[in-house]
Amino acid sequence: MKFKQSDAQNQRIQQITTSHLVIGIDMAKETHVAQATNFRGVVVSKRHLSFSNSIEGFEKLNRWMTELLQKQRLKRLIIGMEPTGHYWFNLANWLSDKGLHVVMVNPATTKRNKENRDNLSMPTGSREL
Repeated sequence: MKFKQSDAQNQRIQQITTSHLVIGIDMAKETHVAQATNFRGVVVSKRHLSFSNSIEGFEKLNRWMTELLQKQRLKRLIIGMEPTGHYWFNLANWLSDKGLHVVMVNPATTKRNKENRDNLSMPTGSREL
């Protein structure tokens, strides 16, 4: 039996349940930005969280996620980030060491999802500025 790419994608989607808080992190050199959503992609935080690429920043993120879990009465956490350069490495390891579920998100997939959500697409031969 041949394994299809859509099967793998469906398995990843099914991992996220109604009890999950989903944290998406935009990685950068010095300051990362996190946003929290529920399993449907509805934003559940009043604001995004900016935090530094340091232990203090990581602890700030952890406090923010813990507060949101309690406030939203959710039990599970999944954290997604694009592996941008090497900037993601320290945070991903720190979160994994805490026993948190961290997933890497392909930048091409993120772009495609954004285009689908915004109903935008780049014409052939165009490039983003």
